[in-house]
Amino acid sequence: MLYSLPNALSLSRVVMALPCAWAISNAHWIVAGLLFAAAIATDLADGWLARSTRQVTSLGGLFDHASDALFVTVQLGAFAWLDVTPWLLVLLVPASFVQYVLDSDALAGAPLRASRIGRSNGIAYFVLAGFPLYQRALGLPLLPDVVFGWCGWLLVGTTAVSMADRLWAYLHLPGKRLNSRR
Repeated sequence: MLYSLPNALSLSRVVMALPCAWAISNAHWIVAGLLFAAAIATDLADGWLARSTRQVTSLGGLFDHASDALFVTVQLGAFAWLDVTPWLLVLLVPASFVQYVLDSDALAGAPLRASRIGRSNGIAYFVLAGFPLYQRALGLPLLPDVVFGWCGWLLVGTTAVSMADRLWAYLHLPGKRLNSRR
């Protein structure tokens, strides 16, 4: 179902992405924190709502994941602009999402299937964007920005490993693919 409340919730993250990044880039931490919290709330709610109202579709799942990838990429970009996170991560997040879509056969209507490392990376991207945001919004400088930079480089590594793993599985082990229908 293309027009549904769960899809509208996913769309709201797309709409909030640039205003949240603008707020981060301009040190409007409370505004950014509220938008980021709203994005997380809609991410938690859209899947639950789709399942509870029997509106789960492959397209809806793809749109949900695309909204997440776009939102977190834009926020990581804002922090890269502030020299907190590495720019390479800002490039790898959407690249890994595109690979995920293509090798899951999502464009053919198959459900997306994340690997364990891919799922962990997806969560870690939000943590990496959220932690420095909220420590600024709350005025609690718990960790210096260099720690977030190191964490960003660690995520560059785990994202590259995840992409290499998916590519290897796709090219060499067709019977063992993450979303094999055989």
